[in-house]
Amino acid sequence: MAEKIFFDNASATPVDPPVFRAMEPFFSNYYGNPSSLHDFGQEAKDAMEEARNQVARLIGAEPEEIYFTSSGTESNNFALFGLTSALKSKGTHIISSSIEHISILNPLKELKKQGWEYTLLPVDEYGLVNPRDLKKAIRPETVLISIMHANNEVGTIQNLKELAGIASQNKVVFHSDGVATAGIIEVDVNDLGLDCYTFSSQQMYGPKGAAALYIRKGIRIKPFIIGGTQERGRRAGTENVPAIIGFGKAAELAGNDMGKNNKQLIRLRDMLIEGIMENIKDVKLNGHPQQRLPGNVHISFEYIEGESILLLLNMQGIAAASGSSCASQALKNSQVLLSMGLSPTMAQGSVLFSLGKYNTEQEVKRTIKVLPPIITKLRQMSPLYKED
Repeated sequence: MAEKIFFDNASATPVDPPVFRAMEPFFSNYYGNPSSLHDFGQEAKDAMEEARNQVARLIGAEPEEIYFTSSGTESNNFALFGLTSALKSKGTHIISSSIEHISILNPLKELKKQGWEYTLLPVDEYGLVNPRDLKKAIRPETVLISIMHANNEVGTIQNLKELAGIASQNKVVFHSDGVATAGIIEVDVNDLGLDCYTFSSQQMYGPKGAAALYIRKGIRIKPFIIGGTQERGRRAGTENVPAIIGFGKAAELAGNDMGKNNKQLIRLRDMLIEGIMENIKDVKLNGHPQQRLPGNVHISFEYIEGESILLLLNMQGIAAASGSSCASQALKNSQVLLSMGLSPTMAQGSVLFSLGKYNTEQEVKRTIKVLPPIITKLRQMSPLYKED
C-alpha cells in the first residue's frame, strides 16, 4: 500500500522536530513547578516566560497580554464567560455569527440561561459576515462581539479589521477566535484592532494541550478557572510547562517560515481544487474563492454522503475530514454550510482537505487520481443519483 497521506491539518499537525527537542528537557530535567521559588521552579518559570515572548511576537502583542490555557476551546470559554462576567453591569447583549465554532456557540446557549441575549449574524454564500449587519445588530446594551478570524471548515477569512473597527466605534469589546489563523497567516492584533484573541499551538506544528488568550491591556475580564495565582490570577492551575515551551518554539518557527510555507500551500491547494473540479462533475467548492486559508479545500459532492467518501479515502490511506473535528461525532449537518445556504443534501456530501507544510505535490496528484473512482462508485449506489 502507498504511504499514508494526512490532509486533516485543520484538526492537528505533527510536532516539528525542533519543537519536540525544545520540549524534551522540561519533562525530566527541568521539572520544577514554575510557581515555586527555588531554582528548580525558577528554571521552568524563566523558560515559560521566554515562550510567552515568542507567542506574543507572533501576533504583535506584549508578553503580559498573553494568558496560557489548555486549548482553543478553553480560551474561547475564558473570553466569553470572563468578559461577560466583568461587563454585566453595562449590558447583557452579545453579538456573534452563525458559523462560529461550537466552543463559542455552546457557551452562548449557557449564557442565555443566565439572562443574556445574543444575536447570531448571518453570512453570505462564501461565509462572510456583512459589516452592515453588524452595525444594525448593535444595541445600547451590547457589550461583547465575538466573530472568528477564519472559519475552520470552509476557510473563509473575515474582514476582521473592518468588523473590529465597528465594535471600537461603538465602544463594544471585540473578541475573535483565531485558532484557524494564528501561525498560518499574518496576524497583528493592534493593526486589526482586537481586544481579545484566541489561538492555539496544535495548528502550527506545536503540541496539543497549549493555547492562549490575548487580552489587550485595560480590558476587564474575570477569571474563568479560580484557584491559585497562576497567569497573574486570571487562569488558575499549574501550567503545562513542556507544552508551553513547545508552543513558544512553534510560534517562533511559524513566524519565520510563514511566507515560504504559504507559497507552497497555496500552490498545492489550487492544484487540488483544479484537479477535483476538472475530473469530477456535480461538485461545489465551498468558502470564498480567494479570501481563504492557504491550505483549505472544502468540497461538496452531490448525491452522496461525506462520511462514505472519508471511509473509502481512508481505505486508500488518505485522511481527510467532514468538517470540524470537535463536532465530528455529532452526526449532524454542518451549521456552517447550512448558514451559507447549502441544501442539507449538499452539506451531507462535504469533505474538508486541509493541507499542511509537509504535504507534497505527489500526494495531491495521488488524491486527484484516487478520488474520482470513489465518487463514481458511491454515486452508482446512491438512490439520488441518475447518470446522464
